[in-house]
Amino acid sequence: MPTEKKHIETILEHFKKDVTLNDAAIKRITSVLVFKNLKKKEFLIEPGNISNNMNFIVKGCMRSFYRDEMAQEHTLQLGIEEWWINDLYSYLSRKKSRMYVQALEETLIIQIPRIELEKIYFEYPEFSNFFRKKIQSAYVAVQERVIDSMSDDAYERYDNFRKSYRDIEQRVPQYIIASYLGVTPEFLSYLRKKHS
Repeated sequence: MPTEKKHIETILEHFKKDVTLNDAAIKRITSVLVFKNLKKKEFLIEPGNISNNMNFIVKGCMRSFYRDEMAQEHTLQLGIEEWWINDLYSYLSRKKSRMYVQALEETLIIQIPRIELEKIYFEYPEFSNFFRKKIQSAYVAVQERVIDSMSDDAYERYDNFRKSYRDIEQRVPQYIIASYLGVTPEFLSYLRKKHS
């Protein structure tokens, strides 16, 4: 169907930003793509699951978060169109997830099953290179975030969020942005008013 073909073109163009793909590589990766629709607030991954797919957001908005022992939510990652979202800890370690990955809007993702992707890495190393770069970038982003959370004040974290996630801020509820920044929704509201 034409829409599916358009979405496949989107992910292929995304790959081509970082690696060169020949026709055989395109045919091989295309053969394993799985489309999944998620309703608003539906979970893709929950604690106790093992993450078995790489997940590319075609349309929509998602987040990953965990709940602490007080049932407080801590948002770790946000994602929109043409971003990848996952519990990389579970995916890479093959251990049960401790996180939730949830759609914040009606969302369409393209999944690449891990078992197929592992085979493709050997057949077409360009995909291995692509995902190595993505995982390295994710690691750097997590490390930056940890350091920023320990060294920046709340407003600096909010300001950095606005600069980094300009396209996301209007699509995500304030309480989720607050949990991403490690502040209460009330304090985030205060920061917004003070610095508007």
